[in-house]
Amino acid sequence: MFSSFFINRPIFATVISIFIVLVGLLAIPMLPVEKTPDITPPTVVVEAQYPGASAEVIAETVARPLEEEINGVEGMIYMSSKSSDNGMMSLTVTFEVGTDIDMATVLVQNRVSIAEPSLPEDVKRYGVTTKKQSNSIALAVNLMSPDNRYDQAYLSNYINIYVRDKLMRVPGVSNVTVFGAKDFSMRIWLDPNLLKARGLSTLDVLGAIREQNIQVAAGKIGASPAPDTQAFQYTIRTLGRLSGVEEFRDIILKTDDDGRILRLKDIARIELGAEDYSSEAQCNGTSSIVMGIYQLPSANALEVADNIRKAMDEMAKSFPEGLQYSVPFDPTKYIHESIKEVIITLFIAVLLVILTVYIFLGDLRTTLIPSITIPVSLIGTFFVMKLAGISINTLSLFGLVLVIGIVVDDAIVVVENTMRLIDEEGLAPRAAAFKAMEQITGPVIATTLVLLAVFIPTMFVGGISGRLYTQFAMTIATATVFSSINALTLSPALCALLLRPTSAQKTSWYFRLFNRFMKSGTTAYIWIVKRILRVSVIVMLLFAVICALSVYGFKILPTGFLPDEDEGYIFLNVELPDGASLERTKKVTSQINRLLDNTPGIGDYITINGFSLLNGISSPNGAAFFVSLKPWSERQSPELSSLNISRSLQMKLFGIRDAFCLAFIPPPIRGLGFAGGFELQLQDRGNAGYETLYNVGRKIMFDGSQNPVVTRVNASFRANVPQLYVDIDRTKLKTLSLSQKSVFDTLQSYLGTSYANDFNAFGKTYKVILQADSEYRLRESDIESLEVRNEQGKMVPLKTFASVSHTAGPQTITHYNMYTSNTVSGMAMPGFSSGQAIEEMKRMLAANLPSGIGFEWSGMSYQQIEAGNKAPLIFLLASIFVFLFLAAQYESWAIPVAIVFSVPLALFGAVLLTVARSLDNNIYTQIGIVLLIGLASKTSILLVEFAKQHHEEGHSIFESAVEAARLRFRPILMTALSFVLGVVPLMIATGAGAHSRQALGTAVFGGMLLATILGVFFIPVFYYVVQKIADLFSKKKNADIDEKVIK
Repeated sequence: MFSSFFINRPIFATVISIFIVLVGLLAIPMLPVEKTPDITPPTVVVEAQYPGASAEVIAETVARPLEEEINGVEGMIYMSSKSSDNGMMSLTVTFEVGTDIDMATVLVQNRVSIAEPSLPEDVKRYGVTTKKQSNSIALAVNLMSPDNRYDQAYLSNYINIYVRDKLMRVPGVSNVTVFGAKDFSMRIWLDPNLLKARGLSTLDVLGAIREQNIQVAAGKIGASPAPDTQAFQYTIRTLGRLSGVEEFRDIILKTDDDGRILRLKDIARIELGAEDYSSEAQCNGTSSIVMGIYQLPSANALEVADNIRKAMDEMAKSFPEGLQYSVPFDPTKYIHESIKEVIITLFIAVLLVILTVYIFLGDLRTTLIPSITIPVSLIGTFFVMKLAGISINTLSLFGLVLVIGIVVDDAIVVVENTMRLIDEEGLAPRAAAFKAMEQITGPVIATTLVLLAVFIPTMFVGGISGRLYTQFAMTIATATVFSSINALTLSPALCALLLRPTSAQKTSWYFRLFNRFMKSGTTAYIWIVKRILRVSVIVMLLFAVICALSVYGFKILPTGFLPDEDEGYIFLNVELPDGASLERTKKVTSQINRLLDNTPGIGDYITINGFSLLNGISSPNGAAFFVSLKPWSERQSPELSSLNISRSLQMKLFGIRDAFCLAFIPPPIRGLGFAGGFELQLQDRGNAGYETLYNVGRKIMFDGSQNPVVTRVNASFRANVPQLYVDIDRTKLKTLSLSQKSVFDTLQSYLGTSYANDFNAFGKTYKVILQADSEYRLRESDIESLEVRNEQGKMVPLKTFASVSHTAGPQTITHYNMYTSNTVSGMAMPGFSSGQAIEEMKRMLAANLPSGIGFEWSGMSYQQIEAGNKAPLIFLLASIFVFLFLAAQYESWAIPVAIVFSVPLALFGAVLLTVARSLDNNIYTQIGIVLLIGLASKTSILLVEFAKQHHEEGHSIFESAVEAARLRFRPILMTALSFVLGVVPLMIATGAGAHSRQALGTAVFGGMLLATILGVFFIPVFYYVVQKIADLFSKKKNADIDEKVIK
């Protein structure tokens, strides 16, 4: 017998446990700490610029060629692009979870290179960038001047010169976006009237700048090969690239025969201005510059945030007087808080389990044996986590909390069986330990294999749900294996050394009373078991009803994916009417700033004027708010949860008439958009046009506002943004000897921006940009007054060959999987789950979508639907694997049936309590159900194994079932109660990450509680019925064999 070796050598058994603990302790400091395992789908972002171009032009000439080449790149699940009027195009390619992001970046870059020749020349001059980037901000850092000593331009350029580059070198940082950036640029503000008077075009100005602001390589004097007498070598320097405002002012545009010189300063205002004036940032309502620091997709958020803070602290030592920084937005606070809450839960669960064991065993020496299993199993698990690349995260810690009640089970069985033999048969502790292990080694191994078997199907699940299942399964399985090792080695050795007969112990009055109560309870229990065994048909009919109710309950249970959590911050998105200016937007955000200042529970907040959060683009009529809430310890009231604060704010925001405002919480998975809830993409698959796509979105928004299941439904696409259309008569162009390119260049240079080239200053490279001064691009008439030079050198007014009219069109165009799309997002109403919201949206879409318009789910909704399709299959496979393992263990097809019959009881309990607490069937509930399949089977094994042994000794099936029930009643109650009480802290969790803990704890608590209460009565019946049928078939088979032998 395996355990006899360790009973005879207790020091050897102790050394094994000490070794397991030591390697686990060494592994703990080396494990990364994060919110969840790496479940964010990797993304690669391609960006390009086409200044002055409309969204339609960028979508067709930049986005479309890139999409056609990138589409179908290996590992891609979907891609989306945004083309906007601000000249920017951003294309995001999302890959399967687990894809090598470095290889994905290379593959995308290769395809971008193929598409580049098809792009406009201006786009190629600005450059097309490909980078790996997460969509989630790891940290937002605010640079400010409390005494207003420095303006935004100074703050922005201080960041650009001294701060940004250092932060980009922090490990794990993928990008640093400066909100409200005012990076230096040599701005050439043209005066169209002066240009016209001197017969110059914008092309003349661009040509002069490019000719005279150029980097020169002038060569050397005396360089080899040279004569032997050459003693010196000199590098030749001359004025090439310009660097200051005065040097640009003196650029010569033309000269005449009289020697008069026309310089750039004669027709333009030149200043060291900002490259971009389209956005402004504030922190707590005060003007400042904010850096959004993005992490790499595979980076650890806590490490990145910690390294950023260290870097900022170091740089702050050299800040000029009057300059300070703060961190008004830090999503990693939630990770710290949620991990801390789970660790507290872990310690509470340990104490509850040990207390439960002590209540049943009534002796500290006896309680010590199963209690030792907890640190051995839990700490040893960290070593395997290190080998498997698993981090310390909420999922792995959830597993450790749940496994506390599991790891003591085997040790409890060993101790209880040894004590029973000591008390009932009068054996010495050593002899009792030997006999006990002969009886229970099989069940201990079987229960361990069952728990391992139940998680095998999860290894074959892909995507986000697969990652979550795997982390949880590895933790549970590893700790269970260590507990079994401990139960077969150290526990029997300690039983032989520490246990004493109950009569020889000084038992307390409480324990004597508890024992009498248990004895009476056992007697009553056996009386009931005998009665229900005689009406087994009725019990099996009742079991069939429970099975039906379990299946029905599971089907009607509202579905979800990952529960929304209070992560300590919320977002606000503000949209003014189409065509609204930035100045008008700032007036609206000032009202919201005052509203936030007077809202309880709100801490710091960042305002970004000129940026649409939901669209992810710069937009003068948009604004975004990143609102940090006060610490969880200061928000104990339910009204101050992030969800309730967002709802309260939303009601107040409805009072702002000049804008459409949305307040929302972040999604459960960072990087999958900004908003929780659902998201889908309406797609123009039949070339229905912008207007149709827009109208369908508006209809869905209207229906959503009237729907009781969904709320805050928003469609992002706008087809009627006020625009001006310049209608060029191409026939007249030819008649007037004008080229289309010269016309378009003139419009771009005056009304958009023309990038001339670069200049160097402060150790950086900046752009030289041409544009008409603001007073010459305020009115429609300014367009018609522009002049273009023809091939004969004459200046031709634009109004002679073009007309200007009012029109409307999209400000931003989104493509999703190559189709023009309209993003529809929203949330479930209170009391409804995300799964119900998705089903309701499917119904609405079926009723509203015209021919040619389709849709696809995106973001969190895409992942939820993918995961939801796998859950039933996982449950079925888990049950099959358990059955097959048991069949192999017992060399029987009948015994496993009696064991697996207990699973519906657990499922019924999980569904019942989940419904009672108004929770949904999310991925944590499903993980709990998978665990329950193993736990319910494990409980059955303890009883069925003893009944099988008793029957094989010659006793009747009835007697075997009753005797097994009598012997296993107390240990089943003890193991079940220790597990159930260990789960209580999860079920009643509060604070950061509470919803996930509640979902998991509720399913497991309800399932295990009902599986135990019903199981102690049903399992003897299951064994009785199944064994009766098996014996019937066996007798018939033997009779057939005897008949054949006689013949």
